[in-house]
Formats: sequence, C-alpha cells, structure tokens
Amino acid sequence: MSAFLLAGTQARFEAADFSQETWWLSLLKAVFIIVFLILSVLMALWSERRGLGRMQTRPGPNVHGPFGLLQAIADAIKLLTKEDIWTKKSDKFIYILAPTIAAFCAFMVFAVIPMGPNVNIFGYSTPLQLMDMPAATLYILAISALGVYGIVLGGWSTRSTFPLLGSVRSAAQVVSYELAMSLSIVTVFLMSGSMSTSQIVAAQDRVWWAFALAPAFVIYLISMVGEVNRLPFDLPEAEGELVAGHMIEYSSMKFAWFFLAEYINMFNVSAVATTLFFGGWHAPFGLSYIWQGANSGWWPMLWFIGKLWFFMFLMIWTRGTLLRFRYDQFMKLGWKVLIPISLGWFVLVAVMQAVRSFWVLPQWIVFAGIGVAALIAVAVVLVFQESEGSSTAVSNEEEPFDAFAGGYPVPPLPGQTLPPSPRAKRLAQEAARVVSDAKSKGEDA
Repeated sequence: MSAFLLAGTQARFEAADFSQETWWLSLLKAVFIIVFLILSVLMALWSERRGLGRMQTRPGPNVHGPFGLLQAIADAIKLLTKEDIWTKKSDKFIYILAPTIAAFCAFMVFAVIPMGPNVNIFGYSTPLQLMDMPAATLYILAISALGVYGIVLGGWSTRSTFPLLGSVRSAAQVVSYELAMSLSIVTVFLMSGSMSTSQIVAAQDRVWWAFALAPAFVIYLISMVGEVNRLPFDLPEAEGELVAGHMIEYSSMKFAWFFLAEYINMFNVSAVATTLFFGGWHAPFGLSYIWQGANSGWWPMLWFIGKLWFFMFLMIWTRGTLLRFRYDQFMKLGWKVLIPISLGWFVLVAVMQAVRSFWVLPQWIVFAGIGVAALIAVAVVLVFQESEGSSTAVSNEEEPFDAFAGGYPVPPLPGQTLPPSPRAKRLAQEAARVVSDAKSKGEDA
C-alpha cells in the first residue's frame, strides 16, 4: 500500500498546456463534445437494450437497421413528432425551464474532462480538453448538484402528486449519496496534491488511484449509480410505485431532454471515475512499458473511451442483475454505511499523508496501522448494528405494530409482523361452519 502511495506522489506532473489555445479551437472542442455525447447516448441506448436482452434471454432490438442500430433514431423521431401536452395547473415557465436546466448541466461536465494529452491540431499544440482550472473537480460537483434543480423543479411545477414525490426523493438521494461521493473524491485530492483534472491524471502515471485508494473507488462506484438514479437506486422514477417519477407529466421533446440528461449523466460519472481513479487517458495494464507511443498522439483518446464504456457496461450489468431497493434500505446504505466508511477512510489517508510528510516509516508499520484501523472499523460497525437490532427487537416487543397508526397503511419494517387479518379470521370461521354443517349432515367434509 505504501509503495503505491509513494509511487503516486513521485509521478511526473505534466498538466495540460493551453498556451497555444485559440478561440476557434475551443469552439471546435465544444462542438465535438456535444456531438460526441449525443452519439454516445444513441449508442448507449442500443447497447443497453441489446445487453439487457442477452442477460434476460431475449434478442433485444433487431429489426430497424443492421442489428437494430436504427432503433434509437426511430425513438428520437417519435419524440420529435409527438404531441406536446401539459397539465392545466402547471407553472408553464418552470415546467419548460426544468428539463432545460437538467440537459444544460449534463452537457457542461465534460468541459473539464481530459480525453488525451497535447496533440497537434492544424499546427497548434492543444490538449484534448476544453478547459481546466485549479478547482476543476469542485466545478464538476457543483454542476452535478445544480442539475438536480431540473428534477426538483420539474416535479414541483406540474402540481401533481407522483411527480412531486419523485422530485423529493431525488433531492434526498442526492444529499445522501453526494456526501459519500465527495468524501471519496477528497482522498484523491490528498494523494494527487491538486484538484485540477489534468494534474490528477498526470499523478496516475505509474499507479491508478483505483488500486491505491481501493475503498474510495468502491464507494464512488456505489455512489455514482445512486447519483444518476439507476437501478437498484432508481427510487425517484420507480415505475412500480410512481409510474415515472418527475417525468410523468412530460411528453415530446421536454421528456426527451430529461431522458437525454439521464444518459449523459451516466457518461459524466463514468468519465469522472476514469479521470480520478482509472488513470484517465493513460494506457491500461502497463501497455506504455512495452509500447513507448501508447500515451502519445491520439491513442490516449481510445484508452479513455474504452475505460468510459467499461463503467457504462457496469451500470447496464447492474440494471440487469439487481432488484430495486426499498426506500429505508436505500437511505440506510447511504447514511449508515457509505458515509461513515468514506469518512473513516478519508481520516486514515489524511493521517498517513501527514505522518509520511514528517517521518519515513518502515513498510510493515504502515501495513500494521492499516490492519488495526480496519479491524477497529469493522468492530465498531458490528457493535453498532447489533445494538441497533436489539433495540429494534425490544421496541417491537413492547409496542405491537399498527399499520394504520398514522392514518395511512404502511408496510412493516424488518422485525415487525402484521396483526392477523380480520377478513382472514372471518373466512376461517365461515370455513369451519361449513365443515361442521357438512359433518352434521353426514357429507364428505
């Protein structure tokens, strides 16, 4: 572990060089990002449908175009030509503004994502990145948090029950899982010594943070799925409960903007995972050691896109494998598991960095400290869960569960049981009466 950390801190920091950047180069990059994301969404729709079809033993789209590749284009044309309707009580301005905010924020994240090193474009040396700044990662977190306003306003502006419930769920989900995501990203700041995305990629020249900061990487993977409302965390638009969540009252292109923003956000979180944890555009699996040109020219863009689609496949695979969580399980995972673990890992990394900056410790001491800290963390979690379970059992024994205590029927929590149904009792009495009458008449019961 310490060898990984030491290798990361001694990496060659070669940040992006924008000294020869011109306005038309920036405009060209911006247009490329928009076209790249739209085409990627079309490809993601086809890949998800075909992938889920294979996982569920069905063919998936295979009629429109070769291998069904034109199915996504047919869906886009359908949304373009569909009638645009809205509810009579809705706030028209906010109703139209909400999908615009969601889509606009989704397109903005890729502006600071480095897709490759400096290349020669029309005689100018420019990085394959639209822009960079000292706080580029904070910019990503701010834009992703701002995009939630589109979902919240979209559910509120329709003046309808289910959209409002979906938007409130989305707000609670972002608050819960963005905290754990932010804490996992902060450890990358500590190890890289910068919040610039290009410098974070440069710091992973020898070792990727996915291996050196494995707990933070796992926490980010779980949090990013919850951040984009994908199964098993799609509570804001659960079709079995809320029909479609905040998008129920939307149709035509306004629905398409929400749909487009959801899939672009999948690419956004995958790009952030690639940049912060998976080495960015660096060649995978030590390929640069056997091929000197693997990290130069336009090849790094190929590595970046390959890693990007790796995380996209993980989200598609998760959707085809796992079931939707209950809301209490969902919130418990965020607040009682992910946030404490990410906070503990952040403190451990910060202490290690502080100790290493003052003393040079043997490797066995570092490993021993990590092991002791991990054992203490596991013991604390087990004791906390045991005490919580015992207190819940005691409370359940003291107070019988009443499903209608709050005026509305609610399902029982784990450890609680519903009282016997009065209807079932009446049916049992009726059945017993019929059997006794049959016996008294000498009939076969």
